[in-house]
Amino acid sequence: MNKLPQITLIFWIMKICATTLGETAGDLLAQTMNVGYAVSSLILIGVFFTALASQLASKKFHPLLYWTVILATSTAGTTMSDYMDRTLGLGYAKGSMILTAILLAILAFWRFSEKSLSVDNIKSFKGELLYWAAILFSNTLGTALGDFLADDSGLGFAGGAFLIGGLLGLVVLAAFYTKISKVLLFWLAFVLTRPFGATLGDFLTKSVDKGGLDLGTLNSSLLLAAVLGAFIVYSTWDKSRARRQVQLQS
Repeated sequence: MNKLPQITLIFWIMKICATTLGETAGDLLAQTMNVGYAVSSLILIGVFFTALASQLASKKFHPLLYWTVILATSTAGTTMSDYMDRTLGLGYAKGSMILTAILLAILAFWRFSEKSLSVDNIKSFKGELLYWAAILFSNTLGTALGDFLADDSGLGFAGGAFLIGGLLGLVVLAAFYTKISKVLLFWLAFVLTRPFGATLGDFLTKSVDKGGLDLGTLNSSLLLAAVLGAFIVYSTWDKSRARRQVQLQS
């Protein structure tokens, strides 16, 4: 029943691409196409629930389906964070603390009920449901944290980007050179790659005078979709190749 990918370098590259694409595609829909924040939110949340239902109903790992859900959690997480921090007026700091508490509660319940926090080998429906709940709130927390660093902390856009990049670097070093739990490091990296992806999205879409490449939301979204699509095709091919090898050996 395990339907999750192995956690490799390719996984993290695809996660950053999906996160960044979620940012640029959301802006494309709400701003560039003038759909509006409210309607965009309904569309994106609808896509998330549809993709999640398909993932939960599936009996095996499908890279395209899995990464569609990841992409949907990125856009839905942005909507949830903005609603908490802006519409409800909680602010980025308080919103981040609330989301941290929710994520920790999900992980604690998952560990207590399933006796495991595996992120690459889940074999029960309940475990998979908790996994996706943690994924959704990790991306939502990452959005709130990124907004806090950029707007409220005084670090600004560049300072926040350098801090997030530095923290991700420390997580990588800890994974290789310490005995810190790999599960803990996974969730730290998952949260941090969300604001990192948002920063990358701003770099691609913002004008040159603001330090960006001025690709716009449409071109940036198409570029990121092409990169993510190429990795999905490769992952699908690699999965099929591995299955054929197992069949030949048996």
